[in-house]
Amino acid sequence: MIMWKKHPKALPFLFFSEMWERFGYYLMIGIFTLYLKDATDGFNMDEKDASSLYGTFIALVFFTPFLGGLIADRYLGYRRSIILGGLLMGIGYCTMGVQSEAMLYLSMTLVIIGNGFFKPNISTLLGNAYTTPEYIDKKDEGYNIFYMGINIGAFVCNFFGAALYSLIGWGAAFAAAGVGMFIGVIIFIIGTKHYKNFDVRKPLQPGDMPLWQIMALVILPSIIFGVIGWFLKGTGGYIFDSNSTDAFIFACIPVLIFYTVLLVRSNKEERPSMAALLSIFAVVILFWAIFKQNGSALNTWASRYTDREVSSTAGNALQALKQTDKSSYTTYKLDSVVKMDHQFRKIRENGKEIKELGYPSYFKNVAPDKLPPEGTFVKTWLPSLSQSINPFWVIALTPLIVAFFTWLRNRNKEPSTPTKIAFGLLISALSVLVMVAAVKAGNNGAEKVSVWWLIGSYGVVTIGELFLSPMGLSLVSKLSPVRITSLMMGGWFLSTSIGNKLSGILASQWDNYENKANYFWLNFILLSAAALFLFLLLKWLNKIMKSRGVH
Repeated sequence: MIMWKKHPKALPFLFFSEMWERFGYYLMIGIFTLYLKDATDGFNMDEKDASSLYGTFIALVFFTPFLGGLIADRYLGYRRSIILGGLLMGIGYCTMGVQSEAMLYLSMTLVIIGNGFFKPNISTLLGNAYTTPEYIDKKDEGYNIFYMGINIGAFVCNFFGAALYSLIGWGAAFAAAGVGMFIGVIIFIIGTKHYKNFDVRKPLQPGDMPLWQIMALVILPSIIFGVIGWFLKGTGGYIFDSNSTDAFIFACIPVLIFYTVLLVRSNKEERPSMAALLSIFAVVILFWAIFKQNGSALNTWASRYTDREVSSTAGNALQALKQTDKSSYTTYKLDSVVKMDHQFRKIRENGKEIKELGYPSYFKNVAPDKLPPEGTFVKTWLPSLSQSINPFWVIALTPLIVAFFTWLRNRNKEPSTPTKIAFGLLISALSVLVMVAAVKAGNNGAEKVSVWWLIGSYGVVTIGELFLSPMGLSLVSKLSPVRITSLMMGGWFLSTSIGNKLSGILASQWDNYENKANYFWLNFILLSAAALFLFLLLKWLNKIMKSRGVH
């Protein structure tokens, strides 16, 4: 292909390895909360518990790359770490469809550990392939192509997942995620000869903390605090809102103390850069808290509040909602295609087990005069397909954003990296206003609204993502003191991890908001406050950037 022509031969193999890895990961994430809430073939969780567990899961997925990167750097090497991580994730995906709570947690653990070994090291290996004089000036373009592979996998996977879990079952969809991961590992192994020379381990440098010390000062205390948080009970049963939330928040305490001590003990030359990075890490937590609701609150919006009916032509590939007349609540019942929309769900009220029909029910917010006639078929697209909207926008908008900044650079008007991040937060806040308008259009959930509201919201937040996410990684590489670059990169992943967990905490409160617009207004206020805070820091941050000779 023409796009590989001027790049290292390692690029296409790493591109397709990452594409298939992301295919598996985003397929799994797209159906995870739906699976947890399924009363028949899932775990019968309510919105709060499912969102809380989702938040903890994706938080830990982004915490382990910090440790996996260090182990690969100093001991295992990148290739062995990537293969090990891929195999662990593939096994985890395949076993996740087994309807057993013990197997669910084991599968999640395999994915968390596997991602820690895979995620940071394949990106590092790609960067190493561009260190030769022939390719060094093409690194940014290479990462743009690589990022495209990530989003192609994320876009395509949901169509496979929707078809499989609707026609066969959850197990088939999770198995497809595992197969995708195994394909990625096979492709990676096939391309070994193109990057084996770049798999160079890094010995300890003066000032580096040995791995055992990091384990003793950070990881072990985090595990101990996490266990304490899990078992410690407050007046309402939990300190915060669930065992998993309590455990995660407690586990973060030793890590936050560690980075605070690292800042206090830094020398005068390092301290401004470290303070700048830690300030940005703290702010972007709120971006991830809102952005990562795509698999929880926005998935719920797609399921309950979005008009998902499709024409008979477009719907031929889907099963139909079949008319039954077995319920006084409604004359419609879902079959296997969208079984999450109609089913009996066991709940408890005043200590007595009762049953509620249709939770969440596709027809709860359809006006009686708009219900389909008796005996007709209604075909809908599956809510997990909404997870493909964001990667579609990334693929479509990345060339435009790159061209925009190139245009500004050629005129010496390109903003600094912290400025880009601040605007990314502001633009992301505007995306939440689209959802506020969607709530108004649907009369606070009384009526279904067009999918264009979701498409519009995802489009705006994707612009914010492209302003912020790549820039954050770039900033770490520019400002980190050389002796602790890995630790500061770990700080970026930690901020992502905490934000992911906060997204679950926020989404777990969805059912508590009678007026859904207030839920989105809260998200808007959080992102706007983060953007305002960073804009206030810009003068100081840009001064530090200038003193370091970077932009």
